[in-house]
Amino acid sequence: MRAPRRLPRRTGRGTRRDCDVGRNRHGGSCVGSRPQECAATALGSATPGPRRDFVRANTRLRPVPHVPEIRLHLADESVPLWHKTEEELGAIGLPPPYWAFAWAGGQALARYLLDHRELVAGARVLDLAAGSGLVGIAAALAGAAPVVASDIDALAEDAIALNGAANGVYVEVLVQDLLDRPVPGSRYDVILVGDLFYERDTAARALAFLEAHAAHGSRVLIGDPGRTYLPRHRLEMCREYSVPVTRDLEDYDIKRTAVWRLK
Repeated sequence: MRAPRRLPRRTGRGTRRDCDVGRNRHGGSCVGSRPQECAATALGSATPGPRRDFVRANTRLRPVPHVPEIRLHLADESVPLWHKTEEELGAIGLPPPYWAFAWAGGQALARYLLDHRELVAGARVLDLAAGSGLVGIAAALAGAAPVVASDIDALAEDAIALNGAANGVYVEVLVQDLLDRPVPGSRYDVILVGDLFYERDTAARALAFLEAHAAHGSRVLIGDPGRTYLPRHRLEMCREYSVPVTRDLEDYDIKRTAVWRLK
């Protein structure tokens, strides 16, 4: 087994402005896929029961600091969990356990949705690269239906199922990388994205995906503390928050984090 690595730091920087509220990752073959995607496919072939038990055994159900209305199954440390994930589930090259943490961008976006429920009430919503499902759960609590969460990590599917149940909502989960998929017309009224712009390639693919959906009428909201590859030139800031985060993931205990709208 390879030595565990630290989770990639989602580095960056983060006037209060509210957007005009009136405006409106995988099953299958690994051929041609990224190594992490192949590992996720192998993990996905395991039955949900053991994966779900793993999530429960390695996290604690607790309120999210910036969104205490929502409780999630969260871990305390990233690297030990990443190591344990590969060891106990017998898969090498798994994605980092993003599903076990409430990242700054997701917390900010979830807070914004609960404070501006009219943005998603009754809307068809996609939570892209959902991780724990925090943002999708917030959308469901705000009245969105249906809510779909996508992630490339099969463990995220189980974490989202458990987290949704803990908050009394249902979120459909797609274990797929949607970024290279054709745009399915206007399937989603709103697309929500938290903390996705931390790697150059992923950021470029994500922006292309989001712009394509926006061209078909989807509203795009992004929660991000100013990661390196955040496309600020394409965004309008809606609101900025001071978000409590864990030092195991970030450089500070409080992260200035904004919610943005794709222009």
